[in-house]
Amino acid sequence: MNATPPQQPPAVSVIMPVLNEERHLRSSVQHILAQDYAGEMEVVIALGPSTDRTDEIAAELVAENAASERARVLTVPNPTGRTPAALNAAIKASRHPIVVRVDGHGMLSPNYIATAVRLLEETGAQNVGGIMHAEGENAWEDAVAAAMTSKIGVGNAAFHTGGAAGPADTVYLGVFRREALEQQGGYNEEFIRAQDWELNFRIREAGGQIWFSPELKVQYRPRPSVRALAKQYKEYGRWRHVVARYHSGSINMRYLAPPTAVCAIAAGAVVGAFVTPWGFVVPAGYLAAITAGSVPAGKGLPLKARAQVPVALATMHMSWGWGFLTSPRSLAKKVIASRRPAVTAPRRPAAAE
Repeated sequence: MNATPPQQPPAVSVIMPVLNEERHLRSSVQHILAQDYAGEMEVVIALGPSTDRTDEIAAELVAENAASERARVLTVPNPTGRTPAALNAAIKASRHPIVVRVDGHGMLSPNYIATAVRLLEETGAQNVGGIMHAEGENAWEDAVAAAMTSKIGVGNAAFHTGGAAGPADTVYLGVFRREALEQQGGYNEEFIRAQDWELNFRIREAGGQIWFSPELKVQYRPRPSVRALAKQYKEYGRWRHVVARYHSGSINMRYLAPPTAVCAIAAGAVVGAFVTPWGFVVPAGYLAAITAGSVPAGKGLPLKARAQVPVALATMHMSWGWGFLTSPRSLAKKVIASRRPAVTAPRRPAAAE
């Protein structure tokens, strides 16, 4: 009697929103193409209006893999430059039942896709994801990476700091069942930031499960300057407040800590300047706390990087808190008016099906 041939793993579409990613795009795509995965793959790069060599590099990657029988690379335009619009455009252009989100500066571990597909099958989840493993390429980026992977920097977010596998509110990037994306109509394009959290919230509200596993790891490159980090975290805070307005009950104390710290420090400084010097105890206490917390966070780093960890922590906390506090209500009104994502992601049948 002939043995039953092994079942072919499901085909996978990797979607990538990119904008000004000349520094990391080639390496990111190479990490995808080098995956230890037996199934068919495709990489769909959604190109925003970059001002560097991103489009040229993407065209080279398409040409280099044109004859590949295992993994094709293609591009789609994203004239708005918005991440959720890029993701929806890439989803629409893709064709496979498993959809893997990767950013242009994310580097997948070698068995990332194979592990994610296995976890989808084992858990029955609609989306699985793992750890945002921040790694720098210089002293400042090493300091940011240390801050982003410490509890004093990001609280108890498992996808930053690690933890046991299990259901989660959200995960980093994500590997989705296509039907879950189709059911939700893709990403809500009004959410310039926090679109992952918002989509995962809708999936959970519809009865689906989001699953975190430390087996999944994506190497992440931090922002290269204080200014870039501050802008990133200000936008995070701003749009997380929009999510809170749009989805009541979606906020918790972890998200309220940075704006509370901003208010307390500002109040302490005002009291210290105009009422009593004792008011300066609050900002001084905060500085002492992040300085002390930077010691274990920066353990093992060179001295130059360790010295910058408190700066990274303060930049993240204050920028996120300020963004949350100053998030205009007009953003929430615009989002609420849309009520549904702007783009639906209909499935295209694969050629092999």
